[in-house]
Amino acid sequence: MSGLGEGIGAAIEGGLLARAVEPRAGEVGSHSPASSVTCANCGTSYHGHFCPECGQKAHIHRSLAAIGHDIMHGVLHLDGKLWETLPLLTFKPGELTRRYIAGERAKFVSPMAMFLFTVFAMFAVFQMVGIGAPTDIANDLFGSDGDNPVQTEVRSQMEALEKERSTLPASSPRRAEIDNELKGLNLVFAKAGSPSDTGEKAVSVNTGIPWFDKVLLEKWKKNPGLMLYKLQANGYKFSWLLIPLSVPFLWIMFAWRRQFKAYDHAVFVTYSLSFMSLLFIVMSILSTIPDSDIWAFLLFAIGAPLHLYKQLRKAYGLSRFSAFWRFCVLMLCMQIVVLLFLIVLGLLGAF
Repeated sequence: MSGLGEGIGAAIEGGLLARAVEPRAGEVGSHSPASSVTCANCGTSYHGHFCPECGQKAHIHRSLAAIGHDIMHGVLHLDGKLWETLPLLTFKPGELTRRYIAGERAKFVSPMAMFLFTVFAMFAVFQMVGIGAPTDIANDLFGSDGDNPVQTEVRSQMEALEKERSTLPASSPRRAEIDNELKGLNLVFAKAGSPSDTGEKAVSVNTGIPWFDKVLLEKWKKNPGLMLYKLQANGYKFSWLLIPLSVPFLWIMFAWRRQFKAYDHAVFVTYSLSFMSLLFIVMSILSTIPDSDIWAFLLFAIGAPLHLYKQLRKAYGLSRFSAFWRFCVLMLCMQIVVLLFLIVLGLLGAF
């Protein structure tokens, strides 16, 4: 990415516009490695391309091309490290995790930077290919407090009979007839509200936890489309929560192996989630090709478990048996983490 920006810069710097704004020899920005330089940032005198005290470049750009380079660097912030990191993340994730933990930090994109970049790219691709939560879901998915058409008609008949009854004297035999009709209409009204008779598939959900049912489930019942939209939006903003939710499970599996710290588990989880985001990007692009759904499914069903096993074994230096049983436990723990994550997103969307 940085090379592309430098290429653009070189192309523009050769033009008249660049020469109009770039300083001439001897002015700020003109520098030879052999000459002495006074850092414009901290005032240190030195020889070389970078200040040994603050790290600022000796050559100070004053061209429009430099603005373009800064924009690309600011958005991606990955530079050439991306091309060192991606191949290892894809094919040798355990080696990447082990080398980063061991101290090879300058060569690779940091786990969090890689995670944020891949999550941003994943949701951007989702938007481009039209993948999103079905926010137009029927509002009566969880049941509705309103009447259906049959109940509305029955209710109007009941109101007309009750109005007629109120105008009759107490001794009128018509009152008894109306009472019998009202009893029959009440039965029809109740039966019309049954999902099995109306064809509706209302879902009745009740956890038994009063505050949870009141705060969360009631809002899902009232407007499930809005709640799904909030779930999708919060999933992007709070995707980083998957890291602290996952680390304790890894720590438990290695609790008796004191050489592995919580930091090591966090690096493992973050790089693993980064790969999963990249995998979802490839799957979503494949889904745009006709009759390729089966290939996208096979890619996920084979690629995700294989990648996790390889990373687990190589990152921690495990035997096949140790890696396999931890892999099986981790697959179960992942389902728990996803469930906890969804609950947290649901609670965040309720406020």
